[in-house]
Amino acid sequence: MARPAADPAKPTTVDEYLAAAPEVARPHLEALRAILSAAAPGATESLKWGQPAFTRQRIVFCFAGYKDHANFMPTPATLDVFRAEVEAAGLSATDGVLRLPYDAPLPVELIRRMAEHRAAAEAGGSRFDV
Repeated sequence: MARPAADPAKPTTVDEYLAAAPEVARPHLEALRAILSAAAPGATESLKWGQPAFTRQRIVFCFAGYKDHANFMPTPATLDVFRAEVEAAGLSATDGVLRLPYDAPLPVELIRRMAEHRAAAEAGGSRFDV
C-alpha cells in the first residue's frame, strides 16, 4: 500500500519551520538557533517531532515556537544544573523544557551556558532523555 503524501503545509526543514512561525516568534527562534548552533559545533540541524533539533551522535537539544513563547529543550539533567538561575531569572521550566516568553528579553547568556553544558554532556555520551 502506498504511503500518503507528506502534508505540503508541514515544514520539512528548520528554515521552513522558522518561516512558518508567527512573526512575533521569529526573533526569539532565530536567536535560539544561532546560540544553539554556536554551542554545538558540527551538529546537524533537522526536525525531530516536528521541531528544530541539533544532533551529533545523539540529539543535543531542541527548540520550538508557540503562540506566546518559545521552548528550549536541553535535557532534565541540564535544567537541574541551572534550576536556581532559571528561577532567579523569573523563567518557567518543567522537567526538560525552559519556557521563554516573547514579551521578555531572551536570556542569551543563560541559554548559551546551558547549551554549552548540554553539548559537552552529549559529547561525553549523555543521551537526550537524561
